[in-house]
Amino acid sequence: MSAKSNIVSRSVASCFLFKFSASAKPKVALFRRSTKVKAYQQCLAPISGSIEETDKSPIAAVWREINEETTLTPANLNLFRRGKPYSFTDEKVGRVWTVHPFAFSLKSKDDEKKIQLDWEHEGFSWHDPLKVTDDGSLQGVPFLAKSLRRVWFDMDLGKARGRILRRGLESLQKDDISGARQLASKALDIFRHLVTEVPGEDAETWRYNARSAAWHLWNNGCGSMDAVILNTLVRGLRLIDDEVERIKGGIITQDSLARISQQFLELEQKRDEAPERIWQSLKPMLEDLARNSSEPVKVVTLGASSTVAWCLQRALRVGGLSLDIRVVESAPLFEGVSMAAELAEFSHGSLAATSGSRITVYPDESAVDASSNADILLLGADLIAGDGAVSNKLGSMLSVLRARCASSKMKVVVLAELEKILAVPEPTNEEENDRLELIKARLLGNIRGDSAEATFEMESAVAQRSAARNVEFEWVDPGLVDAYISEDAVRGTEDIIRQADISRAEVERLFAEPETVV
Repeated sequence: MSAKSNIVSRSVASCFLFKFSASAKPKVALFRRSTKVKAYQQCLAPISGSIEETDKSPIAAVWREINEETTLTPANLNLFRRGKPYSFTDEKVGRVWTVHPFAFSLKSKDDEKKIQLDWEHEGFSWHDPLKVTDDGSLQGVPFLAKSLRRVWFDMDLGKARGRILRRGLESLQKDDISGARQLASKALDIFRHLVTEVPGEDAETWRYNARSAAWHLWNNGCGSMDAVILNTLVRGLRLIDDEVERIKGGIITQDSLARISQQFLELEQKRDEAPERIWQSLKPMLEDLARNSSEPVKVVTLGASSTVAWCLQRALRVGGLSLDIRVVESAPLFEGVSMAAELAEFSHGSLAATSGSRITVYPDESAVDASSNADILLLGADLIAGDGAVSNKLGSMLSVLRARCASSKMKVVVLAELEKILAVPEPTNEEENDRLELIKARLLGNIRGDSAEATFEMESAVAQRSAARNVEFEWVDPGLVDAYISEDAVRGTEDIIRQADISRAEVERLFAEPETVV
């Protein structure tokens, strides 16, 4: 039997532990493996261990390994970056390793003193990450520097581009106001500045670094919005591929960077035009409903989708199109109330047609009344899964089910850009808002005559003594959706599935990586 037939595949999660100081350069901890471990004895390495079947994810595995090998917990550490996984074969130890690197930082100086090593390590030391190499001088585990580069991108991008990406990621992570389209625009602008920063680079190296930066913007940016960012960045990466082919693998000049910058700006302009193009596809549907009825077209929606709001404003401008717009309030933040107010203000403005349209707000509890005899339910989408399921504001699924019961003729129509279609498996984690939003909304809805101070005290008391879940999004089954309207067409579920397959293949092509051998 050959040696290769005895090779076993194993996935590992690795923790690169950093400490930061305003007065010193960043340092990364490397741990000396003991003589008691099976492989790579006495070598420097990050904290690492196998991903077990009982681990829910690589992140869960790395937290478990950190605690087992150092006793540190989330009380001592921040997870600040994920690295792109990669695989390599080491025939000497009979393994194909798939490495999932992560970067953590100590929360305080005192937390370093709390590190207590188990039998797997003899000690640790702090190093300048830019000086960690795979040339053998450090006596590290195989591809130590390669793993580190996955989380410390300054090693590949350099100081200027590394700073652009680092600050860009921080900006995305702190933005809890912008919607998916706005966050994707911000990510694309960060990417444009990064890829046009340094001329004189070999074209293939430039492309590799661009893909690496795009991976970080996708995976370390905005949680549930990452999929929309990915699809936007893929369009940018296609432009980079075209430029590399155009110059036949030469050197990236200032002219190349200027050309790419202009193409990115044109791409952003096309993205800005998407809501108007969606409206142009929706308009014939509303006009057809109007022609077949003597009553106003009854439109139901919920939340505050910017795309739905744009289309309804455009509909209010159409002469002869009378609308009965019914907006469900969407607690706890009541975004529906805000959108209805904006539509009402617009309907009385100079741009609106005098068509006798009406806008009514309904409480969530009266969603059935809102849907009574309705013609169409318009939903926005934060994401669309590969099977056509729609992720949207919590309450969307219930609104659709109620509407189906209240109006047999009603059509459920999703308004969303193509970039909302997932090219990767849908997120399995539920994203939650601050639970105080839910508590505050319920308290303010039931308290009469109390002072603001008393209300605040009650919020705090409820928050401390009770559990409250404030889940932000939920999935609407594709079987409940009649049509998806995007920039270029009215689509069905099969069209969404085909588009998801195309996008998935493109992502695999752009981020594929060959396996290496020690």
